[in-house]
Amino acid sequence: MRALLLSFLIVGAGGAAGAMARFGLTMATIRVSNVVPVGTLISNLLGCFIMGMVVQMLARVAWFADGGVITDHNRLLFGVGFCGAFTTLSALVLEISTMMQRDQLAIAFGYLVVTLLGGFGLFVAGSSAVRLFTQAQGA
Repeated sequence: MRALLLSFLIVGAGGAAGAMARFGLTMATIRVSNVVPVGTLISNLLGCFIMGMVVQMLARVAWFADGGVITDHNRLLFGVGFCGAFTTLSALVLEISTMMQRDQLAIAFGYLVVTLLGGFGLFVAGSSAVRLFTQAQGA
């Protein structure tokens, strides 16, 4: 029971950090574009890159060794908590819906495509970056 409570607290801490980072990014980029919500786009793309890195680190057995970078707590903190709150499907859907209501169908579709394909591409890039790094380190 104690381990489960600790896991909830770790996810909560990561989630709080991810939500605040996403909000900060949104506030920092709010004047960049009146058409495309740049903050949400960046947070979703960057979150996919980070998640790709986390997943690849988890796949590397050497990273699990005592004192390694990826422990179960780090997975919960960064993968579940931070990335879960930093990326946001609900905001993406709301923003696309708003664009559609404004008859900005081409922009809405482009935003969706860039988010999905860009997110997948950056997930692969993050995973590949860790794989290349670990191969260079001989892990």
